[in-house]
Amino acid sequence: MKLAVINFSGNVGKSTVARHLLAPRIPGCQVVAVESINADEDQSVTIRGRQFAQLQEFLQSVDNVVIDIGASNVEELLKLMRRYRDSQEDFDGFIVPAVPARKQQQDTAATLAELARIGVPPERLRLVFNQVDDDSPIERAFETLLAYCATSGVVQPCKSACISFNEVYALVRGTGQSLAELAADPTDYKAEIAKTASQADKIALARKLATQRLARGVIPELDACFDALDLHRCRRREGSEAPLAAS
Repeated sequence: MKLAVINFSGNVGKSTVARHLLAPRIPGCQVVAVESINADEDQSVTIRGRQFAQLQEFLQSVDNVVIDIGASNVEELLKLMRRYRDSQEDFDGFIVPAVPARKQQQDTAATLAELARIGVPPERLRLVFNQVDDDSPIERAFETLLAYCATSGVVQPCKSACISFNEVYALVRGTGQSLAELAADPTDYKAEIAKTASQADKIALARKLATQRLARGVIPELDACFDALDLHRCRRREGSEAPLAAS
C-alpha cells in the first residue's frame, strides 16, 4: 500500500496522520517526508519536492510506504505530477487531513480539486477529519468542506474517519516515540513516583504517567479511524496485495 498524505495547508496534522494513524497499521510500512520546514526530525527518509524523479524510483522499489508531503512542497510536487503523466498511479490512495478552521477547510477543498484535476478518482481519495471537538458535530465544524464535497463529488467523505483533539500529539512530537510504543510502555509510574523522594523526579514521572494514559486512550480511536478509511477499497496495483492489519 503506497499512500500520500497531502494538503495545501499547513497545521492540519499531516505528520500525525502519517506517523500515528497510517504507518503503524500497515505491515512493514515506513514514513517518508517530502522535505518541508515542518517535517518531523525523526522521519527516517527525506526527499525534496524537486527530486520527483527520485521519488518515483523509490516508489517502484517499496511495497508499503506513507509519503508525508510538507505544505511548502505540495504545489511544486503536483505540478511535477502533471508533467510526469500518470505518475499519480504510483499511489494507491491520497489521504487529505482537514481541521475545522475555515481557511484550512478552503485549502483542503482546493487540494481535493487539484487531485481530481490531475486524474485521481474519488475512490482513491480519503478525508480525515482531524482535531475534532467532541462537543461540536462534524456536520457543523466542517460545514464548508462537506458542502464542497457534496456539490463537487470529488470525494465521498466518511465522517467516522475522524481524530479528536488530544494534547498527546503535541507531547509526542519530536520524542522519536510512537503512540503505540508509549501505550505499550509497561512502566508502573505510580509505583516509581512512590519510591522517589525528589519532588522534581515525581513531577517528571507524573508527566510520563499522563502521557502513557493519553496514549492508551487514543489508540482505540485511531484504530476506528483507520478502519473507517477502508483503504482496502483503494485501487490496487499488481504487486501491492499485502493485507493491511491493525497494530
